[in-house]
Amino acid sequence: MGSTLSGDISEVKFLTIAEVASVMRVSKMTVYRLVHGGELPAVRVGRSFRVSEEDVNEYLKNSFFQTG
Repeated sequence: MGSTLSGDISEVKFLTIAEVASVMRVSKMTVYRLVHGGELPAVRVGRSFRVSEEDVNEYLKNSFFQTG
């Protein structure tokens, strides 16, 4: 996980599952699988999830380097 919890939480930008899917250019179901599989950290708010923008960027960065 990124350093989202070590700093000021008010500075964290949270994205909805739909926003994460848009950024990653995948389906919402793919994002849900990543969250439920523990690959992408998320915060549960009521019945929905929020993912920090930093964690999305970290996931994409790590995934990019693993493919090479």
